[in-house]
Amino acid sequence: MQWTNKGSALLLAGALVALTGPLAAAGTPGHPRAPRAPAAAAHPAAPSAARPAAHPAADTAVDPAEGPDPIDFAVVVDQSASLADKDLARETEAAGLLSQGEISERSRATVIGFSSSEKAGQSPVREVCELTVADAAGRERLSACVQLLNKRDAARMGPGTDFPAAIRQAVTRLGQKRTTAGAPAKAPATPKVVFLLTDGKLDVSDSPEYGTDAANRQSNGERRLTEELARARAAGVQIWPLGFGTEIDRAALTAMAERGYRGACSDVPGSVPHMRVVGSSAELDKALQETFAAARCARISHGTAGKPPADLTVVIPPIATDGSLTVSKHDPKVRVTYYDPAGRKVPTRGEFDGSTFEVGGQDGPVEALRVKNPLPGRWRVHIEAPEGHRDREVAVRAIWQGMLRSDVTLDPASPRAGEEVTVSVRMQTRRGVTVTDPRQLADLAVAAELRGDGFAPVTFRLADDGRAPDRKAGDVRFTGTLTVPAGATGDLELTTRMSAPGVTSDRRPLHARITQGTPLVTAGVVLDRATVHPGSTVRGTLDVTNNDAGPRALRLAVENRTPGAELSVSPATVTAPPGGSTRIPFTVTVGGGTPLGELGGRIAAMDPGDGERVLDDAFLEVLVVAPPTWWDRWWKAVVGGAAVLVLIGVFLVIQIMVRRRRRDLTGVTIELRADGRALDRLTIGRGQSTRGSFAFAIDDMGGAPPTLHRARNGGGHVLRRTGTGHMTLRPRGGTQISLRPGEPAGLDTFEIVVGGGATGRNGRSGRSRTGSGSGYGSGTGSGFGMDDGSGFGTDDDFGTGGGFGFDTGGGSGSGSGSGFGTGAGSDFRTGGGGTDSRTGDGSGSRTGDGSGSRTRTDREGRIPRPRRFGRPWRSGRSGGTTDNPTIGTGTGTGRGTGIGSGDGSGLSTGTGGTTAGDPDLF
Repeated sequence: MQWTNKGSALLLAGALVALTGPLAAAGTPGHPRAPRAPAAAAHPAAPSAARPAAHPAADTAVDPAEGPDPIDFAVVVDQSASLADKDLARETEAAGLLSQGEISERSRATVIGFSSSEKAGQSPVREVCELTVADAAGRERLSACVQLLNKRDAARMGPGTDFPAAIRQAVTRLGQKRTTAGAPAKAPATPKVVFLLTDGKLDVSDSPEYGTDAANRQSNGERRLTEELARARAAGVQIWPLGFGTEIDRAALTAMAERGYRGACSDVPGSVPHMRVVGSSAELDKALQETFAAARCARISHGTAGKPPADLTVVIPPIATDGSLTVSKHDPKVRVTYYDPAGRKVPTRGEFDGSTFEVGGQDGPVEALRVKNPLPGRWRVHIEAPEGHRDREVAVRAIWQGMLRSDVTLDPASPRAGEEVTVSVRMQTRRGVTVTDPRQLADLAVAAELRGDGFAPVTFRLADDGRAPDRKAGDVRFTGTLTVPAGATGDLELTTRMSAPGVTSDRRPLHARITQGTPLVTAGVVLDRATVHPGSTVRGTLDVTNNDAGPRALRLAVENRTPGAELSVSPATVTAPPGGSTRIPFTVTVGGGTPLGELGGRIAAMDPGDGERVLDDAFLEVLVVAPPTWWDRWWKAVVGGAAVLVLIGVFLVIQIMVRRRRRDLTGVTIELRADGRALDRLTIGRGQSTRGSFAFAIDDMGGAPPTLHRARNGGGHVLRRTGTGHMTLRPRGGTQISLRPGEPAGLDTFEIVVGGGATGRNGRSGRSRTGSGSGYGSGTGSGFGMDDGSGFGTDDDFGTGGGFGFDTGGGSGSGSGSGFGTGAGSDFRTGGGGTDSRTGDGSGSRTGDGSGSRTRTDREGRIPRPRRFGRPWRSGRSGGTTDNPTIGTGTGTGRGTGIGSGDGSGLSTGTGGTTAGDPDLF
């Protein structure tokens, strides 16, 4: 349809349409209808239960009688002088929300402005929209005429507030015939509702028709208001007052709500007429939609808001069967696009994926998308506007209703008069999808009514509380019992009624017949609960007792099946032999085209020989799920195989690491010997044995003692260790030989002995050297001294700056007497920018005490001294970082005391002996 009306008119029309749809007959919840206008509120809705595949048009088309129950409503808007222009604009938009958001295309709406009449040519009411059916064409007319509320004609309307005239005009236009005076009003077939908006209180003090003076006019006005409310009650018209601002007469609004018709669309609390007051006209749109939903037995889902361009969202729950997405645009220049929860752009008119769409108000300040059978979930509404039209915040909401179908079983299926029966009810959507989540049916009340010949209607309650006869609380199966009246004869009709916020029932009856006397054939149907894939089967059993003289043929059938479900029973016909009981197995095949989800329906056993009397039936409790994917079938094998591969990989990595560790030569010492005397020792540091190999060379030049050093550029002797820990030596230019730890092996004119293990990080090789010490004691004796130390210095392997070392040692001597002495020595070395100081104790083979000094070059390495705890000390060459060799000097002094027995005592002097050992070992 093309919308050519102004924004205000569209708003009012929307309000009218919205009001008509939600209200249902008293005690009868209304049904939601398909949304018409997509522009208003396409908001992503919260994820919901899986929805069945789209059905053919024949399946989705719904007869008008199966849609939301219609209502007739009037939007009565205060246009008195106390209202500012912005208040009038907001009233217009609020009225437009109702007319555009109404969910039933069979509803009717009228829009009336009111103030007062104080002089000739004025009228207290102004009917801007006559009573109009809210179908596609009617919504266009409503959208246009609602805009007239935006302008108040002071020449034709006075400044006061004439409530009696406004209510009288609305009740007359809604057209309900009043009942006999004094008799209770009869609930109308179509609910009649007045939504009255006002910012003040009754003010007819200047209206001549109410009397000659102000006081008398006000008194008469109050009396007239009481009369008009009584007339509304008699006509079955509900009054829902909505006040805004600070000058509201709350008592008067409460009286309007309570003195009108007190019927309601359901037994749900809040559905009986009541007044509401908000702080300002800025809150009118939200408050009026909520009031409308309460009167309509519908629900409101509030979405997000934002300024264009923006994406707004709103949620439609799984139980919604009809709804409207309303968008308060304020500015007709705002353009709206709607996307369903699957992210697909939906049409503004027509059918798409099992839903029917119709938009309204696209050229006005209020737009709405009416949807029948909406996809549950989070809807997205994209809004755009040209420059200069982006300053107003746009809000989206969804008004919806779930019209549920009842799936009823009666046990026994054909009762006798005076017999107790159990009634069970499940809920299904219009598509036949069974509702299984109790949270979707919060506060639901279910009742049933039994009618038939020979007795007055009987009403009883059904519950889902787990108390007998209900088998389980929260399984969304409502159960109750009653006793069939003793006077019942012939046919029975059982109707269920559901009431909850936003939920109504279709009131379809279940038909049964009274059994006279003892039945010759009885049966019981039992069906497995199952989760199946399309194409699978469900097993069941039929237990039959045939007391007749001959065999009886019975029929098995699927009743009240989910639309689109491909279900068949095999065998469809069974024969019960006479004179006994028989158990007959059967299967229900779920066809490949059956939609996914919970299946509705019943399996019934019927006796064709007794007029298709239902002997027994059972709910079809089957959940249809998608066939398993390749991953679903094989994920355990895949995960198990991956785990095995991971374990194998870990094992191989460990093996490689162990092999590498076995080959690692870190900490291995190479000792150079000649004639059984140790000349030098070299310890392999961490990271120096590449792939289990270490190249070294013997420096034997210039008459200095031979030394060992690492061959950095290759070409030296190569020591290797295999993955099994076996060591080999390949002399430079020679043949590889096998080595045993601790056993000497010839190398050139020398021997080498390999031994030791890991020494810690950044270890250094040790050196044998001579040392000096001094001792002081009594007696004559001999001793052996050694000095130890570790160095910390700068070299190409470790650290920066100078070096430091510390040596300790002990000495003992024996002579004519015996004695024990201790001494300490210090050693300070310099070279190439580094220093190395160390202390040590030493004793030599001497008499008396002595002192000595020695020199050493920084080419002499260091090895780390093992520590009891923590990481080992690291040693380095003394000296700086230059390439020039450095020289270090050291002196040692010592003092010793001794106690001995022998010939006298004396002072003796001597020189220290040689020392051997690792200078870096403590």
